Amino acid sequence: MVLKNDFLRRAKYERATSETSISVSLNLDGGDINLDLNGLGFFTHMLQTLARYAGWGLDLKVRGDGLVDDHHSVEDSGLVLGEALNLSLGDFSSHQRFGWALVPMDECLAEAALDVCRRPYFKLEADWPQPVCGTFELCLVEEFFRALTQKAGWTLHLIVRRGRNSHHMCEAAFKAAGLAARQALRAHAGGAFSTKGVL
Repeated sequence: MVLKNDFLRRAKYERATSETSISVSLNLDGGDINLDLNGLGFFTHMLQTLARYAGWGLDLKVRGDGLVDDHHSVEDSGLVLGEALNLSLGDFSSHQRFGWALVPMDECLAEAALDVCRRPYFKLEADWPQPVCGTFELCLVEEFFRALTQKAGWTLHLIVRRGRNSHHMCEAAFKAAGLAARQALRAHAGGAFSTKGVL
């Protein structure tokens, strides 16, 4: 259900199913970050990181079937945030489109390359030395970004080149994705950035 879409680089969106109930308010040009993810501590830390490095204002509330596991809440958060990202760009005619970042964090190095082009695709390359951070299963990183890119219309390649500590590696990846998004979503005048003239 779309609550608001005024094509001013911000959007509100909500989604309710038998597994999750999620609402989001997004402003691409900044604002406060308020996250209520129903006890998902490490994932909250990662979304704070993503929003901060992307420069977004973000209000996200998630209620999910945590007694089952965290999969539904994490994946559906990606779906809802992706829908808001798509809506916030209107007709996709006023953003820079491409972004790239290389982020070191102690012993690890992560890279993100992004095209905000209405052609969804996600590729993750990461070999997590420890499969869990806190209670968060790192296999869910791929589920989150795949859901987000599918709904947002992003092509995103996210590569953790090296590292020994999964927390560092995951955080560097979210920072890289955020910095790439900051570049790609920057306001751009003059129409869609494409040889076709439209995205």
